[in-house]
Amino acid sequence: MLQYLYPLLAVLIWSGNTVVNKLAAGSIYPAEIGFYRWLLAGLLFTPFMLRPAWRNRQAIRPHVLKISALGALGMAVYQSLAYYAAHRTSAINMGIVLALMPLMTLALSIPLLGQRPGLPALLGGVVSLPGVLVVISSGHPASVATHGMGSGDAMMLIATLAYAIYSVLLKRWQLKLPALQLLYLQIIVAVLLLLPLYLASPKAGLTPANMPLIAFAGVFASMLAPLAWMRGVAALGPSRMTLFFNLLPLFTALIAAGVLGEPLARYHLAGGALTLVGVLLTERGQNKPATVPPAACKNTA
Repeated sequence: MLQYLYPLLAVLIWSGNTVVNKLAAGSIYPAEIGFYRWLLAGLLFTPFMLRPAWRNRQAIRPHVLKISALGALGMAVYQSLAYYAAHRTSAINMGIVLALMPLMTLALSIPLLGQRPGLPALLGGVVSLPGVLVVISSGHPASVATHGMGSGDAMMLIATLAYAIYSVLLKRWQLKLPALQLLYLQIIVAVLLLLPLYLASPKAGLTPANMPLIAFAGVFASMLAPLAWMRGVAALGPSRMTLFFNLLPLFTALIAAGVLGEPLARYHLAGGALTLVGVLLTERGQNKPATVPPAACKNTA
């Protein structure tokens, strides 16, 4: 039973962090919390990880560009956009849009990993996309064609796509580095990339209202959740772990309703249910990677 606690803990923390993103919108600027979050995680990791990473520098050096790309996509772009999105949409919407991540990952796996989706996966896509459309249009999908989607939901879609690309590249490249060192190096990349944005953006400063939010994002969401997720992957395998990620929109909605008082409208329930069913169908339809010519699998970065 203990192995199931790891993914549940990780998903619960990430769901809570989606609500923290929304809480932060009223007390700190997006560029600030994005920078402080990774800076805090980096400072806390450094006493334990700097020396091992330095000793392993010969193995790390050939992968610097790939590590930089992963840090940019998975840490800097994904989470920064989520902070900006929190100013313009609800935490419940953010959680449901995030539920598209496994579907996006599968779609990108077709050209990048040579995977061929089965019929259930295709049906999953047909079901999931209308579910998200119902949510981001507040129950009026036709309005998206005439008025477009809200900027916050659009930002969250781009953020989710960035993390899906990150996930596929992580699997494609399969860097032969210890997991904690790889996480630490990506955090360093995120701090360096976000520093100019932080310096150029307005600042609210550290206050008693926003410091607990930074602490939660920097310690729980950036350190504890990834560690729990890695332990879960080691115990259960990556495919079974993906099913736990589907709990994120449910946990987010419950936490947002309790902490933020966000109402659960009928379109949230309908769209969330469609998205969840679609993602479950997609995962049932995942096949083994197809046999492709070696040249098609060769890394180009």
